[in-house]
Amino acid sequence: MRQPGCRAAVAHAFSLAAAGARTSIRAVVPDSDTRIKLRVFEGPLDLLLFLIRKNELDIYDIPIESVTRQYVDALHAMQQLDLDVAGEFFVMAATLMEIKSRMLLPKGQSAVDPNADEEEIDPRWDLVHQLLQYKKFKEAAAKLNELAALRQDLMERYVSSMSMDGAARPLKTVDRIELWNAFNIVLRRLAEKLVVGEIHDEQVTVADKMEEILELTQTRKTFVFSELLTGKVTLRLLVATFLAVLELTRLKRLRLQQDEAFADIVCSAVEAEMPLESAVNPGTVTA
Repeated sequence: MRQPGCRAAVAHAFSLAAAGARTSIRAVVPDSDTRIKLRVFEGPLDLLLFLIRKNELDIYDIPIESVTRQYVDALHAMQQLDLDVAGEFFVMAATLMEIKSRMLLPKGQSAVDPNADEEEIDPRWDLVHQLLQYKKFKEAAAKLNELAALRQDLMERYVSSMSMDGAARPLKTVDRIELWNAFNIVLRRLAEKLVVGEIHDEQVTVADKMEEILELTQTRKTFVFSELLTGKVTLRLLVATFLAVLELTRLKRLRLQQDEAFADIVCSAVEAEMPLESAVNPGTVTA
């Protein structure tokens, strides 16, 4: 028989969080003189899983008598506090008592086929299966909560598309190191496409590429560096284009800008202060 002091201790430790038809219970499960305060239970399987973990039991070999006693004690404590306990908690209590009574039957009086598998003979198996499924979903929900908490500490980086006139925000001036980085990126892409032993003997000069770029600036005041390397790109053409861009930048015929690190180089035409022929001799600069 439960002592009067036990009821007072249980009443002090229990609290209820009820919402809708599904009741969540914050309970104390008496076990001899030990009382443990639990978090909110979200159903009978949650309470059963806690009892198994608290007593360090094997979920595949549940001692039904002990677990049933603790489970029923918890329900009695809830009733003593006049809690509106959901019906599913009482259904589980009836299920535990049924399993307990079936396990007390002699083997000869078992309701199942004596030649059936052990899983079918053991009346606890259906309950074990439900607990395993609930445990799996509970762990998955906990993992999702961790990811959601981690996501709250992150901020998205919104990248606005650049307007056609380039007036969204000014680009920073590119130095030669950044231009060299862009050259290396194109060079690595080219190296992946080159066939071993293949030779392209194309006579491409830096002066030719300079004139070609200046002709492009007559129709387009702004373009990107990668547009100069379309079609079949060879190593000679790549080097000539790179040197031509550097030379036109030195002659203040091109302005190079970059939106961010490792982004494509934006080339802008600059009004000529002197003819190109007076600045460089086309016959002296080759790739």
